[in-house]
Amino acid sequence: MKEKCGIFAAFSKSKADIIPLVAIGLRGLQHRGQEAWGIATPTMYPFKQTGLVSDNLEQSALVLQQMKNSAAIGHVRYSTAGGSSIKNAQPLSINKKFCIAHNGTICDLNSFVETSHGKTTRRINDTSIVGKKLLFILKQNKFDWFKSIELLCEELVGAYCFVILTSNKEIYAFRDTRGFRPLCIGWHKKSKSYLISSESCAFSMLGAELIRDIKPGEIVKISKTGIESRSFSKGERTAHCSFEYIYFSHPSSVIDKTSVYDARRKLGMSLAELYDDIKGDVVIPVPDSARPAALGFSEKSGIPMVEGLMKDRYGKRGSLRSFIQPKYKERLKINRWIIPVRSAVEGKNVIVIDDSIVRGISSQAIVKTLRQVGAKTVKILVTFPPIRHPCRAGIDFPTHDELIAYKTTGKNADIATINNKVGKSVNADFVGYNNVDLLSKAIGKKPSELCLSCHTGEYGVLNRNLPSPIQIK
Repeated sequence: MKEKCGIFAAFSKSKADIIPLVAIGLRGLQHRGQEAWGIATPTMYPFKQTGLVSDNLEQSALVLQQMKNSAAIGHVRYSTAGGSSIKNAQPLSINKKFCIAHNGTICDLNSFVETSHGKTTRRINDTSIVGKKLLFILKQNKFDWFKSIELLCEELVGAYCFVILTSNKEIYAFRDTRGFRPLCIGWHKKSKSYLISSESCAFSMLGAELIRDIKPGEIVKISKTGIESRSFSKGERTAHCSFEYIYFSHPSSVIDKTSVYDARRKLGMSLAELYDDIKGDVVIPVPDSARPAALGFSEKSGIPMVEGLMKDRYGKRGSLRSFIQPKYKERLKINRWIIPVRSAVEGKNVIVIDDSIVRGISSQAIVKTLRQVGAKTVKILVTFPPIRHPCRAGIDFPTHDELIAYKTTGKNADIATINNKVGKSVNADFVGYNNVDLLSKAIGKKPSELCLSCHTGEYGVLNRNLPSPIQIK
């Protein structure tokens, strides 16, 4: 079971009502999950809704006003398993002892399915299973939270960030030792509140300040006494998710001291260097995540960037992201809301900059759309290397069969073959992928500091007990 979501928490030292802050913070993380959202306080059962935070505003506002509190945690959900029903929305209450919310995926839950006291845990989602396991450990250790969380993490394998709200208004946040998923601490001056968020972009919406990232393998406690911290890391290599930088995170976010916007702009520049023989009349981004990369490509190549594709931001689904929609039909619906600008592309040789090609559904639709409005040629350059393997760390491409780079070429083809085969499959005149060296350089981290398993098929980084990646055959 896998989750790729957004988590947010707030604690006010001045005892101000922070529920509005959490609601706005979750809206700032809406790009990370659009299926459901929820908020929990120490005194009320979690309030949860399906859809967007902005949906059913009147009903939500009435409940949120009643939740007035100086401490709370929140969650926006994007599931890849477990279903989209309200029962799987988070945060979750664990036997009324604490509330928990999770971003990431736990790779092996076999040891968690059967609890230590012999009762079977019904597998609803990994957050529920981990929460019940933590409660069991807490009882064994007299509710020593730091010790219990550390013992829990010794058993967890995978990519995860958690926030926990206790019944006595303490917030705990922790991040796996590899640092797959982002998690950071902020400060809201007006309410004198400490904030926890999956991304710093949520702080920007609140006018709050980014203090720092939570380190891989760090537990942070926020209470009336301030911030306490403990590390359970054994000094393992990091494995920051490279997909966060090229697609999933908001461009305004700063993750582990790297500006997402700057990384994407540099990725576009790297494509201009790698494919300096590719000529065109205009450069257009696939909206919206590829816009900084297209700008970088334009600056480096000298080819003007134009807005040749627009999203309908007024339709019900127009502003949503096709990649994270859970069903194939929903992905197709999103693609229909991408509108070409005829005057920008008609009669021109068009270079399309995209962040990634996963299934090829969007690429096929975009090529078809551009040709229909008169584009002379359509060439696609991609900031991310070929995705040929399933993600085991929470991104929604769980099988080889749905990955176009694997379906068309298998696992051992060279880059020229992949470019050619994928290009033909999506009906483009040319497709060109980035490589690992240029990707890592743009992000500002070594390849050994990133998780690239969806490209390489090496999953050893998921297990902190393994010193080096293992090739899965």
